[in-house]
Amino acid sequence: MKILITGATGRIGSRLAKRLAQRGDQVRALVRDRTRAADPGDAGIELVQGDLLDAESLAAAVRGVEAVVHCAAFRGATAEQEHAINGLGTQHLASAARAAFVKRFLFMSAGVVYGSTGGRLAGEDDPCAPIDAYAVNKLAAERFLLALEGLDARVLRLPFVYGDGDPHIAEAVPMTRAFPPTQRLSIAHHADVAQAVARLLAAPSPAHRIYNVVDDEAPTLAALFASVSEPPPDGSDAERARTIDALLDGRRIRADVGFTPAFPRLADAIAAGAA
Repeated sequence: MKILITGATGRIGSRLAKRLAQRGDQVRALVRDRTRAADPGDAGIELVQGDLLDAESLAAAVRGVEAVVHCAAFRGATAEQEHAINGLGTQHLASAARAAFVKRFLFMSAGVVYGSTGGRLAGEDDPCAPIDAYAVNKLAAERFLLALEGLDARVLRLPFVYGDGDPHIAEAVPMTRAFPPTQRLSIAHHADVAQAVARLLAAPSPAHRIYNVVDDEAPTLAALFASVSEPPPDGSDAERARTIDALLDGRRIRADVGFTPAFPRLADAIAAGAA
């Protein structure tokens, strides 16, 4: 399959692009500046220049591809900047894909769109109550895609993603140091995200559907901290911890396309040297 990936220099997109290329897909990566993009080297990844905020630049990027996997996202800036990339950028890309008769569009959303679930597993049909601007814009982009006629759009709601040499767990420690040590966090290994993408690219139906992509175990923050040799968080700011207090129910993707995590638990990835 010939696939366009956005965000191919990011945490998720870079690993996903390589995995898809390694399995034999023709992967094209959207970059804003060819001269500043990393050399794809032996990965066999084609670079195409374009900008999500420049709708006209996206026509060439989507020309001739069978699927788009939209990983690009922006978090941590102003609400206006996040809306531009996560909201308008998604609309521009989807419209270009539909005009080019792209067969399938996968959107990487986030489990934080549910808001705080208070320890309850959230299913894809449950109501969403996003807390911050990033989650609000992700949910708005989902709704735009699922309402867009003429495009087979599928949404993947991702939890905390780790593994494959990604320092995500260690980087999260300073930001969650004040969270409750017993708070659980839904997680997914990069290998399992890639597996979910591959299965949804291949599945002929159903279109316009949302999938939680999650491993079997939701470890406590104390366990995550311990995996990078850090003492447990101190629990001094339980209110702020609500921004990541969403546990995901992963039964739908297992039933629809036969997804089974390669690393069901954090301990499995650690034992395999893949954490």
